Order: sequence, then structure tokens, then C-alpha cells
Amino acid sequence: MIKSKSQRDIIETKIIQEIEKTKESIIELRELTAPIAPDCAIGRVSRMDAINNKSINENALRKAENKLKGLEIAHQNIDDADFGKCARCKNEIPLGRILLMPHSRFCVHCAS
Repeated sequence: MIKSKSQRDIIETKIIQEIEKTKESIIELRELTAPIAPDCAIGRVSRMDAINNKSINENALRKAENKLKGLEIAHQNIDDADFGKCARCKNEIPLGRILLMPHSRFCVHCAS
């Protein structure tokens, strides 16, 4: 539970910043995961590297999209009485963790 309006405002600002940063990252990753044209004149090894990099970027894109969903949920629920409490153990999540990972619903102990 958030203890004060100033904490709430700090958390909300952090969530909004993270949402914007994550949206920008998703745009970049979508460009990097575009299909590789077979007629593109690159060597076989370069094509294999490009395919491998595409796979890595697709994984990063999925993680960024999941993070964005979590951030949007956190932003919607910031005024809920349970915001800032671990979804598993119901203990309060320290403010530092909320600011570091506002999309996380778990305390450090339950997240591991």
C-alpha cells in the first residue's frame, strides 16, 4: 500500500516513464524482427547471423510487450488498496523495488 500522495506521484511518474521507454523499445525491436528477404544479397554466414539475431530480437520483443502489459496494469491499479503488496505473500513491496520494477507484482523473495 502506498503511504503518501508524494510516493504515489513518484511511482506514477516512474510508471509513465517506463511505459514510454518500453513503447520506444518495442518499435525498435519490431523493425529488427522484420522478415529477412531470401533474395537479399548477403552471404550464407551473414544470413545465419541475421536469422540468429532476429530470433534474439523476437525474444526481447516478447519480453518488452509483456513488460508493457504489466506497466499498463500497474498504472491502472495504482490507486487500489493492494497496490504495493506482493501478489503471493501479501507483504509490502519496498518502494525501491517498485521504482526499479513497477511492473512486478511480487516481492524479491516471491519473485525468485
